[in-house]
Amino acid sequence: MTPGSNIPLAAARVTVDVAAPVRLDVSGLLLTADGKVRSDDDFIFYNQPSGPGVTYRSGGGAPDAIIVDTAAVPPGIEKIVVTASPDAAGQTFQGIEPTATIRDADNGSALATFTPPRLGTETALVVVEIYLRNGQWKARAVGQGYADGLAGIATDFGVTVEEPAPAPVAPPQPVVPPQPLTPPAPVPGAQYPAAPPAPPAPPAPPAAVPAPGAGKVNLDKGRVSLQKNQTVSLVKGGRPLLARVKMGLGWEPAYRGADIDLDASVIAYGPQRNHIDSCYFGKLTILNGAVKHSGDNLTGEGAGDDEVIVVDLGRLPQEVTGLVFTVNSFSGQKFTEVAKAYCRLVDATTEEELVRFDLTHAQPQTGVMMAKLVRQFTGEWEMTAMGDFVKARTVRNMVKPAAQAL
Repeated sequence: MTPGSNIPLAAARVTVDVAAPVRLDVSGLLLTADGKVRSDDDFIFYNQPSGPGVTYRSGGGAPDAIIVDTAAVPPGIEKIVVTASPDAAGQTFQGIEPTATIRDADNGSALATFTPPRLGTETALVVVEIYLRNGQWKARAVGQGYADGLAGIATDFGVTVEEPAPAPVAPPQPVVPPQPLTPPAPVPGAQYPAAPPAPPAPPAPPAAVPAPGAGKVNLDKGRVSLQKNQTVSLVKGGRPLLARVKMGLGWEPAYRGADIDLDASVIAYGPQRNHIDSCYFGKLTILNGAVKHSGDNLTGEGAGDDEVIVVDLGRLPQEVTGLVFTVNSFSGQKFTEVAKAYCRLVDATTEEELVRFDLTHAQPQTGVMMAKLVRQFTGEWEMTAMGDFVKARTVRNMVKPAAQAL
């Protein structure tokens, strides 16, 4: 679905689950014709998980969801909006756009999916709405963002949100106006200095610059160059695109210095960020051959990719939901001594370069998380450029920080 599009519901009971690479708080609001709740009881969320015809579901390894039984929705309720916000305080949706899947609640079959595009500073979203029109229940993709979190959404729809009481303000003190001063009479023949020049006007504030990496892109227009924290969906024209991919990692040796032994690796994680296995120069094949390493390049010499990791996405076990691609400086030099480090994603069947991410800024550390591939609950994979540096000379020391970055 695209923003504003709608579909008739083919099932009386539907589940709307909302998934993202991070933990989300999902909620539902029952609205009347004026777009407001009747009372705070119409706000369904983790602390109030059930209402008339609407239920909140969480846990069991599945994404949080709102279940709507249209036959049980009370008269006067014309719309149920489904909202989401990141569980981490202050986190925005930039680079972690959620995907809502509308399913038949009885058999689990997917009726539609929707991923809001071009998100940035939003900290809460109205993702989709289930609404009644001319006696027919329908679903509409919305994707409206709020910068003031779930409280902003709730307030807009009439839910009472308790605010902390403001600190008491001291009563104003009476102000005694200053008495005018009588200037001294001028002395005949005296010389007086000229009045000082007026201070210069303050400089105009700089123009706002959009944050790098905002939003999520797709492969519909061909090769994509990512900025740090930007995400690309590995689908094209709405269809799964890739079965086997190559992650190529490259660098140049230090100028006028010794060779640098950088090691590319990939770390596989489960749905709870649990470490499953690592593929590196000492373990070239993992997950029954679904992930293979090309071998170790000790210097970075030579054109093209220095090390390549091949991933057969179709053969990855279901428990693998995230892959983090890392590079370590085993010889101990810092990445400030490395030139032109990059990673690129290649279609292993056509050898077409699909995504590229160049490290434009380095830090004096020995490890860097270059990119991550995250499996969405829809089964699709998304790649996010990372470029996060850590102190780690081996992949073993990358396991914990990479899990935290998923």
